[in-house]
Amino acid sequence: MKLMRIGQPGAERPAMLGEDGLLRDLSNVVKDIGGDVLGDATLDRLRKIDPTTLPRMEEARIGPCVGGIGKFICIGLNYADHAAEAGMALPKEPIVFLKANSSICGPNDMVRMPRGSTKTDWEVELGVVIGKTAQYVSKTEALDHVAGYCVINDVSEREYQLERGGQWDKGKSCDTFGPIGPWLVTRDEVPDPQNLKMWLDVDGVRRQTGSTATMIFGVAHVVSYLSQFMTLHPGDVIATGTPPGVGMGFKPPVFLKDGQTVRLGIEGLGEQSQQIAGTPGDAVA
Repeated sequence: MKLMRIGQPGAERPAMLGEDGLLRDLSNVVKDIGGDVLGDATLDRLRKIDPTTLPRMEEARIGPCVGGIGKFICIGLNYADHAAEAGMALPKEPIVFLKANSSICGPNDMVRMPRGSTKTDWEVELGVVIGKTAQYVSKTEALDHVAGYCVINDVSEREYQLERGGQWDKGKSCDTFGPIGPWLVTRDEVPDPQNLKMWLDVDGVRRQTGSTATMIFGVAHVVSYLSQFMTLHPGDVIATGTPPGVGMGFKPPVFLKDGQTVRLGIEGLGEQSQQIAGTPGDAVA
């Protein structure tokens, strides 16, 4: 089942994407695609609905596929081939950081480089959406706490992240640095999250080609690990790391520029497309 949120920022309506490719309005069934509807019981109820009985929705802006996200958690250096391109040792435990919720935007919304940015970069990532409260769960139980999966672009400003001291968060949390969606694909349609192809293009040039198979710490490990340090709640989102091909890994590095277009996708989870706005070094309104 593919769940979406359609409409302008702050006014998104819940929707279901039918197998016929048509959008169906869920507004009379649930208030939003958020934590309170991501448990197995409600998802099973939605799954039993015949989409053709729901009102059709016109094509419009696609919002983040999860509303009211509680925590936006990220895992760094979680692909062996990405760690190699970055010249960094493989982590012994997952590297954990947070993106501010104010970074969240729709999958096709404009990405605005922050004022003074010279090193805005891209990262295609598998997003994991929590559906059931997870606290001290084992790896064998972990996937039972997942509602579904989505595409995330973990947009990053590398100078802010790596050269300005302190934690990574400030290079990860700029406004519009968290496109999420287009769909939340429920876990029953993703039997093996460790075998999904991933890609990202900049202006039609392939920059990232990878697979979740090269994750150092798989989804079950990550969910279990995080639940040892914090309670994961329905509607929390985890970005699980990126494969090689990010801009800072090129020699010399290649970063995003005003007017460029980034397209990215993950097998079975849909595609995103963002136009980049703002000339590096200039103020962005």
